[in-house]
Amino acid sequence: MSEERPATVRPVAESEATGRVAEIFADIKRTKNIDFVPAMWRTLAAHPPQLEMVWTALKSLMHPEAEGRKGLLDPQTRELIALVVSATNGCAYCVNSHTAALRKLGLSTAALGEALAIASLFNMTNTLADGYQIEPDVLPPLE
Repeated sequence: MSEERPATVRPVAESEATGRVAEIFADIKRTKNIDFVPAMWRTLAAHPPQLEMVWTALKSLMHPEAEGRKGLLDPQTRELIALVVSATNGCAYCVNSHTAALRKLGLSTAALGEALAIASLFNMTNTLADGYQIEPDVLPPLE
């Protein structure tokens, strides 16, 4: 293999996108205020129904303002959640993407480190609580 493979399927080039895929690509660039379609979305475009489903869900939760709604969580908090879940799941692509988004939102590298340290701490304590099968005794109030 002489050329590097970017994915297990051939990503759809922006110049090759037509119909609904082209519309979604344009929406991604507009919503994220970027001038290119990231590899994740170009790869998902190999199966257009999945591209549409994932983009619709992500846009609704991560960019509610683009749909004229105000999210209950601010953009930085949403991106921090995405970052720490991505780190916990071991997704280098998503860690880089959400770190870039957080830096664009003004989060410092020290704050990124703190968020990852908290995620790491709770990965450990969750594993311990699960391993010891500790019954919950601090419960939230029922509404």
